[in-house]
Amino acid sequence: MADREHDPRFGIITPPTNVTHADLLRVWTEADQVPGIDDAWLFDHLMPIGGDLDGPAFEGWTMLSALAAATSRLRLGLLVTSNRIRPPALLAKIAATVDHVSGGRLEFGIGVGSRPDVPMARREYESHGLHFAAHTDAVAAFDEACTVIRRIWTSDSAFDFDGEHVRLTGAWGNPKPVQRPYPPIVIGGRAKATLRLVAKHADEWNYPGHDLADARERAAMLDRYCTEIDRDPATIVRSLVLPVGYDSPAEAHDTAGAALEAGFSHLVLAPPAPWPDGVAQWLADEIVAGHRPALTPGHAR
Repeated sequence: MADREHDPRFGIITPPTNVTHADLLRVWTEADQVPGIDDAWLFDHLMPIGGDLDGPAFEGWTMLSALAAATSRLRLGLLVTSNRIRPPALLAKIAATVDHVSGGRLEFGIGVGSRPDVPMARREYESHGLHFAAHTDAVAAFDEACTVIRRIWTSDSAFDFDGEHVRLTGAWGNPKPVQRPYPPIVIGGRAKATLRLVAKHADEWNYPGHDLADARERAAMLDRYCTEIDRDPATIVRSLVLPVGYDSPAEAHDTAGAALEAGFSHLVLAPPAPWPDGVAQWLADEIVAGHRPALTPGHAR
């Protein structure tokens, strides 16, 4: 794994919708053999949000555990888990389990949940009988969830929690995660309220998109929120997802350079499905090698 604070990191994201388990397994096991790719990610949608809207969609954490068992080197996670879907104490248990299955490679990606103005994301909650709280309540519940999850991972004894949105009696987590004190917390989002919680809880912030002008503005906002609570902004890694077209890798390469210059030291590359054989090596050769002097095309293995 590249150094979280200094060296640029590069990952790959493979949305688990409108693909097969065999597709995902092939790409992840290939990527596991390419040192230029540091991490691999799924996302957390119960139904497709693009392409064939009636197509297959695998549950993210279940699939993540399966892929964790099939790999040995990649850092891995969901970019990002919707806090609206699973109760936080249950999510803490699920994540600790995946950290054990992976041998301590989990990156705990989490966010408030789908925006209310995205119908194709909103429908999955109604379809699965999940409550879709108003934004203010969802943000407050997310704050409590982050607090509870970290406490479950670190507490030496059972505890009660009486929040406005989360109420637990005798909360207890065993086993604890492999990583101590807990897996890195990656919070995704760009709203002001979310960025305040990034400053409070996160080890890494993921900007949801690749609009560098807006990303820079949001990064400056995050810096201010960190300063308000006396946290060093440099302690939070900045990341974003970068689409990569098979016909235009040079464009993605240049955008990656601009993102790195802007302080986004972790770039998650998003090649479209269907993924060709060797897609991870292709990304390492076309995108990563140009920004990692130690790697040259064809020698990232």
